[in-house]
Amino acid sequence: MAQSAVSTGLTPPPAARDVLELLKPITWFPPMWALMCGVVSSGVSPLSRWTFLIAGILLAGPLVCGTSQAVNDWFDRHVDAINEPDRPIPSGRIGGRWGLYIAIGWTVLSLAVAAFSGHWVLIATVFGLACAWAYSAPPFRLKTSGWIGPAVVGLTYEGLSWFTGAAVMAGSLPPVHVLVILTLYSIGAHGIMTLNDFKAVEGDRATGLRSLPVVLGERPAALLASAVMAIPQVIVVALMVMWEHHISAGVVAVLLAAQLALMPRLVSAPARHAPWYNATGVSLYVLGMLASALGLGGYV
Repeated sequence: MAQSAVSTGLTPPPAARDVLELLKPITWFPPMWALMCGVVSSGVSPLSRWTFLIAGILLAGPLVCGTSQAVNDWFDRHVDAINEPDRPIPSGRIGGRWGLYIAIGWTVLSLAVAAFSGHWVLIATVFGLACAWAYSAPPFRLKTSGWIGPAVVGLTYEGLSWFTGAAVMAGSLPPVHVLVILTLYSIGAHGIMTLNDFKAVEGDRATGLRSLPVVLGERPAALLASAVMAIPQVIVVALMVMWEHHISAGVVAVLLAAQLALMPRLVSAPARHAPWYNATGVSLYVLGMLASALGLGGYV
């Protein structure tokens, strides 16, 4: 298994199903959801710019997010040989350097689609792709830091996707209120990304990845993640009240209260309960994003 993870010899092209698995469609939902929040927060009718909307959806999900997954799996093939040896690259289903070629090809395709979608969308895409490569690839390999890595992922998955949705609909830089809210939710997403590190503690320790569960210990990391998720939402509620989006503020406050009620179970056994909290608490978090976007867009 481990040998297949590092093999770079000549091999035939991989099967389409293995390429799709490499791009991890299940991971496309968070940035696509954030993009739709951006669309809603713009207040512009999706029908008025539907071709740009389709381009934005492709960028947020299959293209930029897909690129990040391919880049990550290529440069993590040695780690995955320990943590998840059945993945396409360490299992040998995508052999040789095909993982790298797919990552490069998807990068070029993403830039081509972004160039069609407008100045601000192209800038956001270039930034997102740069983060994707810096996160996983040497010499930066930002994922080795439990502080910087989750911050980069939270910024790109939530904030940058939200920015893209708002920019692609408005055709310009989104308003300041939108930028402030998407930034707060990006900060909170740092905690969500930390939750994902609990599943790979053994492999991270073995390969020197300094995730927060490795550096701080599991319970302190879970407490920190909970605080990082909650505090930005408190600020969102306060801002929405100040901006007179009272319905959105009330909905986010109720959703936050439900998350706070779930967090003690997460903290009691983080490695065991992180998947459960991802399905419950994180779902409430992203619903709050939509509630905020509806207020900003003038829908409620």
